[in-house]
Amino acid sequence: MAKLAFLGLGVMGGPMAGHLQKSGHEVTVYNRTALKAEDWVKAYGGASASTPRAASEGADFVMACVGNDDDLRSVCLGDDGAFAGMQAGAIFVDHTTVSAAVTRELYAAADHAQISFVDAPISGGQAGAENAQLSIMCGGDQGAFDRALPVMEVYSKICRRIGDSGAGQMTKMCNQIAIAGLVQGLSEALHFAEKAGLDGRAVVEVISQGAAGSWQMANRYETMLDDEFDHGFAVDWMRKDLGICLGTSDEIGASLPVTALVDQFYKDVQKLGGGRWDTSSLIKRLRAMG
Repeated sequence: MAKLAFLGLGVMGGPMAGHLQKSGHEVTVYNRTALKAEDWVKAYGGASASTPRAASEGADFVMACVGNDDDLRSVCLGDDGAFAGMQAGAIFVDHTTVSAAVTRELYAAADHAQISFVDAPISGGQAGAENAQLSIMCGGDQGAFDRALPVMEVYSKICRRIGDSGAGQMTKMCNQIAIAGLVQGLSEALHFAEKAGLDGRAVVEVISQGAAGSWQMANRYETMLDDEFDHGFAVDWMRKDLGICLGTSDEIGASLPVTALVDQFYKDVQKLGGGRWDTSSLIKRLRAMG
């Protein structure tokens, strides 16, 4: 078993760190809100630290799951950052969804400090984190990935290296691009069924068994029909991710017309007060339009 640090104990990071502790690893956690770290220790054992550096000292692996590019830089760099406390040969695994640019920046900084950096964004939502069923897409050196894989397998159902540094984040962008179109399509189908006077549940029972079936349909249609939107990834975070996708598409010359349109639809949901609703709340926009 390894000595680990886990930085960031949100709805994803908290359960992931818990799985590591329960599997026998020695885990020290850090969270910007110290009370959350204290509550985690009460629930799982392990230890907490007051800074990323203190949490990372002596760790074989440091895992992070924070908010955005700036949050990630803040836990990695500076006198109190994780890199300052990590020993040569240790591995930093980033589960945050951030830009490929900051990933490559931190990969270079880690290399300068004689440590490894693996970008490993996750998909599967809060339920995936709680049930150890996450999909993890990774970028970085093959050797570092191979060493980190047994740790990540504790909370994943699939974990794959896609390529060099940044490839994991680029793959996560593909994931978010695909989800955006799927949720909009599902929202329109359910809205159409409502307007046509059809039983939405009966409709989904049939069409889900054909080519229209998807994870989004299987896991979100009932709460969408019931007008409940507190079951997953928030609109505010989705807009952050889609912003990364659209910015990167400009850099690489990709065309994302549907993604750009759905991003604006999510902006409309935010205007309805739905920034913290889950991403299936796109149907609320359609209902609001009449």
